[in-house]
Amino acid sequence: MFQRLREDINCIRERDPAARTAWEVLTCYPGLHAVVWHRRAAWCRAQGLHWLARFISHIARFLTGIEIHPGAVIGRRVFIDHGMGVVVGETAEIGDDCTIYQGVTLGGTSLAKGAKRHPTLGKGVIVGANSQVLGGFTVGDGARIGSNAVVLKPVPPGATAVGNPARVIHAELDAVREAAAAKMGFSAYGITQGDDPVARAMSGLIDNASSHEHQIALLWGAIEKLSARSRELPGTDCVPADAHTTEQFDAESFNRLVK
Repeated sequence: MFQRLREDINCIRERDPAARTAWEVLTCYPGLHAVVWHRRAAWCRAQGLHWLARFISHIARFLTGIEIHPGAVIGRRVFIDHGMGVVVGETAEIGDDCTIYQGVTLGGTSLAKGAKRHPTLGKGVIVGANSQVLGGFTVGDGARIGSNAVVLKPVPPGATAVGNPARVIHAELDAVREAAAAKMGFSAYGITQGDDPVARAMSGLIDNASSHEHQIALLWGAIEKLSARSRELPGTDCVPADAHTTEQFDAESFNRLVK
């Protein structure tokens, strides 16, 4: 018991720069208090003392502002930062090393008793303030949920979910898109990303343009080979004089247009 308490205190000191001493964490952090009370409530529930378990969780909610159902499963080194308004449902599972901020709800969308109604958080998940994660799905290891997001479907490991309803952001795809835009001298994120229709349209154009780049390069290579051969015969150059074989993309005017 004391080993897990030391783990909890140390993880809080590592993740919260405002935590100066172990004594301060032990006496002044409601997230730690809520987790300790929950362990007692969960033990009572495991012994069949369901009313006592719920009463302990009710007292913990009164003292900390954090409501954790005794049936929820909480891993090691879970940090509930600030914590006011956090609600964790009966069948929720929180993996090791997760961080949960104030106002978060790990809730359910089903009324079926005995069913898996609440989400499962993998290891190292970060859930931003006032986020709502609703349903019996899994949020993968290392995933991040942005503040005020409403998550209604699974989140892959390492991904980020933002918005209402939440959409999953794949960091690798965004990095490829930005690299393609940078080659053209255009800032893909010079405008507001997300649900802005212009931003989404520009992202689609960049994806489309980058997918054509290789095919165009092959075509010009073939044309230049044919042109080199045709020059051997007078008047048979197959490349028109006004053809543009170099890039003519005006990035500055394009940026001004969409800003």
